[in-house]
Amino acid sequence: MKAGAAGAAGAARLWARFGDPVIAVGVAAALVVTGVSERPAQGTTWVGLVGYGLLAAGGLALVARRRAPVAVLVVTGLCAVGYQAAGFDVPVVGYLCAVYAAVRAGHRAVTAAVSVAMIAALPVAALVSGLDDTGEAFARARGALELAWLIAAGAAGEALRQAERRADEAERTREETARRRADEERLRIARELHDSLTHQISVVKVQAEVAVHVARRRGEEVPPALLAIQEAGREASRELRATLEALRDDDTAPPRGLDAVPELVERARAFGLDATLTVEGGGQTEGRRPEVPAAVDRTVYRIVQESLTNVARHADARTVSVRVACRPDAVSVRVEDDGRARPGRAPAPGLGLLGMRERVTALGGRLRAEPRAEGGFAVRAELPVAPEPAVERAVGRGRAS
Repeated sequence: MKAGAAGAAGAARLWARFGDPVIAVGVAAALVVTGVSERPAQGTTWVGLVGYGLLAAGGLALVARRRAPVAVLVVTGLCAVGYQAAGFDVPVVGYLCAVYAAVRAGHRAVTAAVSVAMIAALPVAALVSGLDDTGEAFARARGALELAWLIAAGAAGEALRQAERRADEAERTREETARRRADEERLRIARELHDSLTHQISVVKVQAEVAVHVARRRGEEVPPALLAIQEAGREASRELRATLEALRDDDTAPPRGLDAVPELVERARAFGLDATLTVEGGGQTEGRRPEVPAAVDRTVYRIVQESLTNVARHADARTVSVRVACRPDAVSVRVEDDGRARPGRAPAPGLGLLGMRERVTALGGRLRAEPRAEGGFAVRAELPVAPEPAVERAVGRGRAS
C-alpha cells in the first residue's frame, strides 16, 4: 500500500509539472490535424499558413492557462476568430479549455465578457473568410462556437472552483480545530507546571537565600555551591515564569534569545569553566544585534543553555567555547569542551539532548552532538533562517504534535 501511495504521489507530481504542456501540445495537434482534414488546399497559400499558425497558437497558449488564465482566454479567442477568418471551420477547442481554466480561477465576469465579444466577432470572421451569404456565416459561427460546449466548459470550471473552495474551507476548519486543541493542551500543561513545579522551585530558592543570609550574618564564608544553588533557583524561577507565560499566550515569546547568551557564558564561568563566546555576522562587529527570526533566536539560546549545563554537570571540563555564526540563510551554533568524552565512550543521550534535537528539527535544521577526536564533546546545530511566518508555523506544528 505504501508503494502504491508513493507511486500515486509521484504521478501526481509529474502531472502537476508536465500536465499543462502535454494538454497544450495535444490540443494544438488536434486543431492542426482537423484543419488539414477540413481544408487541405489551404496549405498552399499564405492565408492557409497563417491559419495553421493560429490553430497551433490557439492550442499552445494553454501551457500558461494556470499562470495567466485571462491572457490565455483572450489569446485563444483571437486565434479562434483569426483561423475562422482564414477559412478554417474548426471547433474552438482551445478556447473552450481556456474558458474552463478562467472560470476555475474565478474570472467569471471577464470570461462572460470575452465570450460575448467572441460570439459577436465570429460571424464577421466567417464573412471575411469569403462567405457571401450572411445567414450561412451566422450558421457557421454558431456551429464553430458550439454554444452548448461553451456553457458546459464554464459550468465545469465553476463546479471545480466551488469544490476546491469547500475543500479549502474544510482544511481551514481542521487547522482551527487542531490549533484549538493545541491551545487547550498548552493551558493544561501550564496549570500542571504551575501547581507542581512553581511551589517546589520557590521552596528551593527561599531555602538557599535563607542559608546564604544566615551565613553572611554569622560572618562565615558562603560556599560557592550554595551561591550556585541560589542563582540557579532564581534563574529556574524566571525561566518557569517565562515558560508559563509562553504556554498561556502563544504569541508571547520567552524573553530569552541571542541577547541573553552572554549571561549563560558568564554563569558558566561562575562554575569555574574557562568559557569564551564568539558571535559572528549580522552586523555584530558594528555592535548591532544579529537579525534572526524569533523562533530561531529562542532555539539558539536553548541550545547554548543546555550544552553549557551538560558541560558543567557531566563533562569534567576546564574550557568551553561557544560560537554563533549568523549568515543570511542560516544560523550555526557550536559548543565545544575539553572534557572526558572520547570517541567510543560517548555519554548516553538524555532528555536535554533529545529536546535540543526536537527544537532544531522543528525548524528544519540539523543537529550533531558527539565526542571530538581530540577529546571533549561538541554540539553543532544549523538553523535555517526562513521567513518569520514559515518558521513559526513549523514551531506550531511541532507543538501540536
